[in-house]
Amino acid sequence: MKHNLSGKKILVIGPVWPESKSSAAGKRMLQLLQCFKDWGMQIYFGSTAKKSEVSDDLSCYGVTEVELWLNDARTDEVLADLMPDVVMYDRFMIEEQFGWRVTEQCPDAMTILDTEDLHFLRFGRQEMQKKGGEDIEEYLYSERTKRELASILRCDLTLIISEYEYKLLVEKFHILPNALLFIPFMEEEVTSEDIGNWKRYEEREDFVFIGNFIHEPNWQTVLKLKTVIWPLLRKKLPQTRMHIYGAYPSPKVIQLHNEREKFLVHGRADDALEVISDARVMLAPIPFGAGIKGKFIDAMRVGTPSVSSSVGGEAMRGEYEWNGFITDDVEEFVDRAVELYTTESLWKEKQEYGVKLIKANYDSKYYGDLFYRTVNTMFSNLKETRRANFISEVLRHHSVQSSKFFGMWIQEKTSR
Repeated sequence: MKHNLSGKKILVIGPVWPESKSSAAGKRMLQLLQCFKDWGMQIYFGSTAKKSEVSDDLSCYGVTEVELWLNDARTDEVLADLMPDVVMYDRFMIEEQFGWRVTEQCPDAMTILDTEDLHFLRFGRQEMQKKGGEDIEEYLYSERTKRELASILRCDLTLIISEYEYKLLVEKFHILPNALLFIPFMEEEVTSEDIGNWKRYEEREDFVFIGNFIHEPNWQTVLKLKTVIWPLLRKKLPQTRMHIYGAYPSPKVIQLHNEREKFLVHGRADDALEVISDARVMLAPIPFGAGIKGKFIDAMRVGTPSVSSSVGGEAMRGEYEWNGFITDDVEEFVDRAVELYTTESLWKEKQEYGVKLIKANYDSKYYGDLFYRTVNTMFSNLKETRRANFISEVLRHHSVQSSKFFGMWIQEKTSR
């Protein structure tokens, strides 16, 4: 297929350099970079952050790395010199910081916002849990919601990872459907060869949870495992252990480690798929959050059934059976975990559901093609697209006027 985007420049601006071994967001970014590479684009990645020892090597994606600065005229020079055809912001805060500069220096560049998840929904649910609320409606209309929706409206195209969030934006906030694109994780099919390499039921033991601890829902999940789920589960399966993995564990996470209770906090996993495949069952009673969860995709890929909450499984299974159980009731959660752990036939049945779910809902070819067609069509008709969604132009204009002078004030202040 001849790609009209071939040879075009895309600049991706991120808050950090991708770390696929630390988070699902890092893996997601690599999937998007692979798409741009497949389309023959010239890819540039810029961030104000410093690289870490676990930052991904982007050279295999043909990426040229560029340095950017916050509230600094040098960033204008980079943009003017590079003159990208497409700019993608990794999360709305990045669009807030750099969008006005892109509009000023590269007004004809198509802009894409990759949300990862809707931050206002995640934080709204967090606030609801904290205050013991029951109706999310009361927590949706926040300052963060205004900021994130404004960012979505300013961009030509916004990538949404969850079908639930897509419907929320269209039905609740009346965002134009053609300004949004539902693109979940893009996964290769689990082959019969993959399944043949899975560890068998009797080769596995214990329970596992994995998640980046910079992400608050992961910390709250581990806290719930430690204080609510594990004390009950351990009474029923006293020989089993609970393994906790995740990048960037804070001291409060590490303090939960207790050998006597068989609650083991390991920190970062060098190979997430390996530690998940060692366990017989994944436990993830996620109390709040948004988006879709990479840990479950990994679990399905290596044949590890899971027990999670309704928030955990939200928008992930569609019409298909979960590769385990979904429940918000503590006693049922524990009972299902025991049942799944001790019943080999049920365990194998749930493995099969995971294979079907990945094939049905996360087909890399289907979503990769959809992504290309959408971006290519919009890029080829950008002037018409912007006229049809003129409110986006109005907001971009307003953002340049307001953010520009605030940014210049900070720039002037820091230069003294």
